[in-house]
Amino acid sequence: MFSIVEAIRERAKPDSIALVQKERTLSYQELFTRCDAIAATLRSTLIREPGRTDRLRIGVHFPSCLDYVPLALATLAAGGCFVPIPDELAEEEKRELLHRTALDAVLVIESAAAWVPAEARRAGDLEVGGLRVLILIMAGTAPAFPTASFEALNPAFIRFSSGTTGKSKGVLLSHESLLQRITAANEGLQIGPGDRVLWVLPMAHHFAVSIVLYLYHGATTIIEETHLGEDLLRAGAEQKATIMYGSPVHYRQLVEAPDIAQWTTLRLAVATAAALDAATAQKFQSRFGLNLVQGLGIIELGLPVLNIAGAREAPEALGLPLPAYQALLKDDNGLEPAPGEPGEICLRGPGMFDAYLDPWLPRAGVVDAAGWFATGDLGKRDASGRIYICGRRKTLINVGGMKVFPEEVEAVLDSHPKVQRSLVEARLHPLYGEVPVARYIPCPEGAPTTMEIRSHCRARLAGYKIPLIFTVVTELPLTASGKLKRV
Repeated sequence: MFSIVEAIRERAKPDSIALVQKERTLSYQELFTRCDAIAATLRSTLIREPGRTDRLRIGVHFPSCLDYVPLALATLAAGGCFVPIPDELAEEEKRELLHRTALDAVLVIESAAAWVPAEARRAGDLEVGGLRVLILIMAGTAPAFPTASFEALNPAFIRFSSGTTGKSKGVLLSHESLLQRITAANEGLQIGPGDRVLWVLPMAHHFAVSIVLYLYHGATTIIEETHLGEDLLRAGAEQKATIMYGSPVHYRQLVEAPDIAQWTTLRLAVATAAALDAATAQKFQSRFGLNLVQGLGIIELGLPVLNIAGAREAPEALGLPLPAYQALLKDDNGLEPAPGEPGEICLRGPGMFDAYLDPWLPRAGVVDAAGWFATGDLGKRDASGRIYICGRRKTLINVGGMKVFPEEVEAVLDSHPKVQRSLVEARLHPLYGEVPVARYIPCPEGAPTTMEIRSHCRARLAGYKIPLIFTVVTELPLTASGKLKRV
């Protein structure tokens, strides 16, 4: 069967640098030497039960660092299916992930294994980057999904979606789908052996698309340990990074960093994972002489939409579909809405996910007859056809027949100098049906008065979009990947 790891190995130049973290480097040859050694230990330790034919599901709970990469690749090289376990999850959430994926084994550093059920059996140890990694065999949770169908897909990777508006889904990708999506995404990114990518995102959330893409195309990945703007600027300049791929939060910090270094090698900066604001994009362009490109990253498809051509003119747009993809918007009647009017974003193209794991649902049962995947995101087009994100279909607030997107209101609230982060939700109302209400975390220097925050909103929003109630809180519900969690 096709293996994405072997595909990377066949293309790699052994002496080229694959990974950098501070003073540490790994060439592609060293990377695969470590990968193969770990894989050999896993093959000798994780013995299949007699008569079992489906591949083992191996969870990886390890810090986001250089050593994560050979460890993750080794789970695939050993013939397993790689299941990242994000460190940000609560202990109960980690145990639920373990149960829903019916993990056969977990690789976890000894100091972080308290969440693993007591009945797990310690089958061996690994030394990875100076840390002791336990190889723990699970007690044998019976899969709730059909193992024959699972194995027939040549599964490589299972990752749970953020679960921003309900229970997260286990998204299954095959080795073939991984190859298709990283190839399609690179038609826009154009990453090659001469590129050096500054990496700032968590491995457990982005490894199987981003890191695999960089490795497959022969680039060097520079892993930065902190997210402070000063550190990002210094790392980018010192390491001569040509590409940065991060969230708007990273870019906001970067544009405000003191002028301690000149980063002149940067050719492409991509913002994803959250909405990019125009102010940050403009500051970035002014400082670095480069347009900040927003993209739509979605676990079910990869990176189907990228704003390369319109980044200067319309920085807040997601952009246009990459050459391999198609996009359409559907209103409540299933028709393409007029420019500027919202509709659900539907996409199709290569590298689409192969199945949802729990409950089991193959791709064919999710897409429509024409192969369109409905993302649940609401978007609109401008006159040039560029797509803008409006919000989630499930979170739309209907105020007397008028549509309110919580994300739009949150962007306004978050722009107030005394607001750190906000969450806008619907509340039932006897006259209007629903009205928006807001919770927000104030800045350390103090919260704005109700009059201040209402005046701020009134200058930027239609009256029906302004929250009826503003509540100060110390924290907001977040998913493991840092997105707002909505009821």
